[in-house]
Amino acid sequence: MQKDIEITLLPEQVDETALIKVKLADGLKVSRERIKAFEILKRSIDARSRKVIFRLQVRAFMDEEPQLQINTINYQNVKDGKPVLIIGAGPAGLFAALQCIENGLKPIIIERGKEVKQRRRDLAAINKQGLVNTESNYCYGEGGAGTYSDGKLYTRSNKRGDINKVLQVFVDHGAERDIMIDARPHIGTNKLPNIITSIKETILNAGGEVLFDTKMTDIIVEFGTIKGIEINFSDKLFAENVILATGHSARDVYELLHKKNILIEAKPFALGVRIEHPQEIIDAAQYHCDIRSEYLPPAYYSLVEQVGARGVFSFCMCPGGIIAPCATGENEIVVNGWSPSKRNNPFANSGTVVQVTLDDVQGYDPLRMLNFQSEIERISFEAGGGNLVAPAQRMVDFVNNKLSIDLPRNSYLPGTKSVMLDNILPEFVSDSLKAALPLFGKKIKGYYTNEAILVGVESRTSSPVRIPRDKETFQHPQVQGLYPCAEGAGYAGGIVSAAIDGINCANAITKASS
Repeated sequence: MQKDIEITLLPEQVDETALIKVKLADGLKVSRERIKAFEILKRSIDARSRKVIFRLQVRAFMDEEPQLQINTINYQNVKDGKPVLIIGAGPAGLFAALQCIENGLKPIIIERGKEVKQRRRDLAAINKQGLVNTESNYCYGEGGAGTYSDGKLYTRSNKRGDINKVLQVFVDHGAERDIMIDARPHIGTNKLPNIITSIKETILNAGGEVLFDTKMTDIIVEFGTIKGIEINFSDKLFAENVILATGHSARDVYELLHKKNILIEAKPFALGVRIEHPQEIIDAAQYHCDIRSEYLPPAYYSLVEQVGARGVFSFCMCPGGIIAPCATGENEIVVNGWSPSKRNNPFANSGTVVQVTLDDVQGYDPLRMLNFQSEIERISFEAGGGNLVAPAQRMVDFVNNKLSIDLPRNSYLPGTKSVMLDNILPEFVSDSLKAALPLFGKKIKGYYTNEAILVGVESRTSSPVRIPRDKETFQHPQVQGLYPCAEGAGYAGGIVSAAIDGINCANAITKASS
């Protein structure tokens, strides 16, 4: 007999198997001897009261042993299968490729950047020298932006597809099984490269192809039907189906589509700064303690406030993390955050951003939001003075319109420069942040402090362009066989949701072919 039940444990008790069995027996009102085994389904931290506890959803096996289930997918060989071109080797592209293989199609991934391990040299040059390789950086390359920006797997996309399938694929390729049960699963930037490499090997071993340092430079369309693509301004690859999974920073792709009169649309996004606190401030507030217990992970937060008609919210929060320079072009500043698997750095950072609507940027140009985003990044670069030095200000100084005399120690390696962020951010963004930050301080004790630094700019929260597609077929309304996919097309917002969208696009191709 199997029964599911919720139990609570203190942090130091979470790994005590004998105690868990006692809790299960007491909760189910059965003898302890009847509990033969258990399976933890979900695990979360409840810090609402002063005593922090873990809540566990557990499946208890009474009077029987669990049956071993093997969920690993057996990928068929598709070397001679019908080709599908997948532009981009981020989570959407990789999971689209895996699903193509499941469906008997041959994926050919086109990736402008380098293999995941070769990207490290270019990231080192970004952090140490302020040099951006425009084809290999935090956004471009094997694994996409997620590989070197944390690997957070939290999502609300359960209605779009099978979240557990995505998580299981990561586990099958080397991730800890904890991601299947944690309320906020996280892999860590230090572990993701090997996992991404393993996924690529699965694709290659099944007869798929992955082409690195290969840039799509044209899309071949005849009479409203996709025929293939041009790569590196020379060679051509032909296929009846193309999945466009290029991510939210591939501006040249939007410009190419616009130039070829393939419909794209301006899309709202969010703009702001990355805010960093000493992790101990967040731990003390969230766990109601002076010093965080060794049995608790670095604390997380999520904040949202309505300021007039605008939403102000935290985004991509990184406990024990690092602020990273994520520019993809020259003379621009873009910041993001990431954490290692142990989240053991001394700082906590989060994007804190303000909604930017279509009404904020007047005109009819479908690229106007992208151009607006690009201009803010350029201004931010100039304010920093070059070499990816980022403009920054202490939190209370920012709210009080005061230039910071100095800046706190922080994790942004290229360096920070004290500036008035009002001179960089649009007035409506600055005003909204200034109204929201003290209110956030009322929600989290110690949050509103001059020990916190605001680093500009957090601008790549989502794509400022949408590539439209049909809700049923997933195809572009003007181009048969073209499948806009995931974040770059405006249909996803993170690793898991992007992976699900890649799966859905691959399944849509199969459905259209049947």
